[in-house]
Amino acid sequence: MLKNKFILTTLYVVSVILLGSCDSYLDVNSNPNKPTNDNLPLEAKFPAALVSTVNQEVGQINKIGAFWGGYWGTNNDGANLYYDLKTYNGPGIRSQRDGIPVWENGFNNILYFKLIEEEAAAIGDVFYTGSAKIMQGWLFLRLVDFYNNIPFDQAASGNNHLNPTYESGQEVYEKSINLITDGILDVKASDMVPSMNHGDVLFGGNKDLWAKFGNTIKLRALIRQSEKVDQTYLQSEIESITKEGSGFLGPNEHALVNPGYLNTDGKLNPFWNNYYRDVQGNSTANHQNLRPTLYLVDKMKSRDDPRLSKIYQEVNGKINGVIFGNPDAGKPEYSRQNTSALKGPQENNGEATGLLHGIDQGSVLMTGFESQFLQAEAAYRGWIAGSITTYFQNGIRSSMDYLKVAETDALAYTETQLRNFEQSGTPLQLLIDQKWLALNSVSSIEAWNDYRRLGLPHFPGTAASGVSGRPLRLMYPETERGTNNAQVELQGLDLVTENKIWWMP
Repeated sequence: MLKNKFILTTLYVVSVILLGSCDSYLDVNSNPNKPTNDNLPLEAKFPAALVSTVNQEVGQINKIGAFWGGYWGTNNDGANLYYDLKTYNGPGIRSQRDGIPVWENGFNNILYFKLIEEEAAAIGDVFYTGSAKIMQGWLFLRLVDFYNNIPFDQAASGNNHLNPTYESGQEVYEKSINLITDGILDVKASDMVPSMNHGDVLFGGNKDLWAKFGNTIKLRALIRQSEKVDQTYLQSEIESITKEGSGFLGPNEHALVNPGYLNTDGKLNPFWNNYYRDVQGNSTANHQNLRPTLYLVDKMKSRDDPRLSKIYQEVNGKINGVIFGNPDAGKPEYSRQNTSALKGPQENNGEATGLLHGIDQGSVLMTGFESQFLQAEAAYRGWIAGSITTYFQNGIRSSMDYLKVAETDALAYTETQLRNFEQSGTPLQLLIDQKWLALNSVSSIEAWNDYRRLGLPHFPGTAASGVSGRPLRLMYPETERGTNNAQVELQGLDLVTENKIWWMP
């Protein structure tokens, strides 16, 4: 009974937050949480902010990454869907009416956690101040990866800064890493004991996991700038993480948000509800029309990857993909009935499989297998101690476990890939290839980030007619241009396929 009450409270607060944001898109100067400050405790507002953040992550952010990171395309029946993403249409994506509000939602969530941090600081609760700082750092880093220069010091400051000044992406990265460092220290200094009423739907009040999560976010941020920044700075930050001592997320220590999803409208796991089934068990439009790319299917087939049959349904004994951009939408081979949809329990004798485990599965912020691949690359670059091959192996095995691959199949595949890795003259390419395969539709945005950083893997761009180049960033949204255009204009050219994020070589 207490659990159900907590679930309903959390989802109610999320709905209050989201409904309050609809009118103005909640730019960085808005304060939508203020009406609830007086009548809702932190243990209600904190899970709501976590759910709002993960909803953005598994929704719009994962979707952008899946299309631009080589994983997703659409079948003939869905050829007209996601036109802006398939054609790199920056003005369409930034549109206030029909676009993808990455900026607006990202700063909304920063505001939620900043208000939580301020309220917690006033009462001396360092668990909430610390975890709120870590989450703000996560969100600021995400926004830099999409837009480059953004507000930081003056962001989410209400009427104090109606036109917040932008800072360079590199400065925001450094400040975000410092903010996460402070957050880790706060969380570790708290007297939090896991209980039913703290509202931590991410780690259940586990301070060690919060510290590991914070360090893993920092490692990702340092890896991101590996091709660009003074190595002295990177090494000093790695030494700081080592000195702190908590380490990184382990192979099966996944950062999953779960408020207690239910088979009720508005309470289903969002990935399940968007990409598989509704509450009546009907196949959703995305489930019917989104398909793996031919490139992905061929990559997995060439490696005899057992994850392929766990994630996708067979069609006449084969798994079939599509071409991203739909250049041959009239061909029967790319029709709905001849291409492979996601496979879930309904197609697997009621058993969890692949990406779809159940309506109540946790929503992914970060996985333990991503952590392992990050550590493998850090070890490859000489930043951290430990065996590169062990991290590489752990990353593959963790992915296999998450996707419900049988132990014997996982072991055979991992041993083969480990031999290839050890004998290869291009270990970084094989590492990124395996990371790419593991993060398919789980944290797809990291595929696009790795491609922009390293040019790996070599998945094709869109085949849509008349489109050239690759997407490098998002354009500043119309909502920001309408309220803070002077700052936007100071950033110079604002083009999807020409302007780089600061950490790109």
